[in-house]
Amino acid sequence: MTGSERRDGILRMIRKSSAPVSGKKLAAAYEVSRQVIVQDIALLRASGYDIISTNRGYILNTPSKAERVLKVQHTDGQVEEELYAIVDLGGCVKNVMVNHRVYGHIEAGLHISSRRAAAEFMEDIRRGKSSPLKNITSGYHYHTISADSEGILDMIEEMLREKGFLVE
Repeated sequence: MTGSERRDGILRMIRKSSAPVSGKKLAAAYEVSRQVIVQDIALLRASGYDIISTNRGYILNTPSKAERVLKVQHTDGQVEEELYAIVDLGGCVKNVMVNHRVYGHIEAGLHISSRRAAAEFMEDIRRGKSSPLKNITSGYHYHTISADSEGILDMIEEMLREKGFLVE
C-alpha cells in the first residue's frame, strides 16, 4: 500500500466514524507506527482537510449548517445535564469559553456530539485534578453550538432557557 492510498483510507475511516478515531487504532489498521499516522495527518491537513486532534482521537471538522454562541451559567452538578440536553436535540458542543477579567478570553475545544462523548468528558473531569473552566468566572461561560439547522439551535436555546441555564 502506498502512502497516498493509506492517507485516503485514514480519511475514509475518520469521515465514517461517529466518534474520534485514535492514532493507535489507525496505526493498527494500516500496520504502521503511530508516528507515521501523525505524519499522514499532517500531510492531510496540508492538503486542506480540517482534521482536529482531540484527547480521544482525530475528527474531521465538517462545516455545520448552523452555529450559535450561547452564554450559560450552572453548577458543576448540572454540566452533564446541560451536555446531554444539547446532544439529545442534535447539537454539538464545539467548545467552552470564558472571559476572565484578568486573563482575558480562554477557550478549549470540546467537540461533544453524543451522550457517549459527554459521559467520557464527565469521567475525565471526575478523575482529573482540575475543575471545569467555568469555575474561574463564577459559572458563567459560553459554548459554540453547531447543528444541522437554525431550528435545532432554536430548540436547544429554548431548552437551556427552560432549565435556567441560558443567560439572557
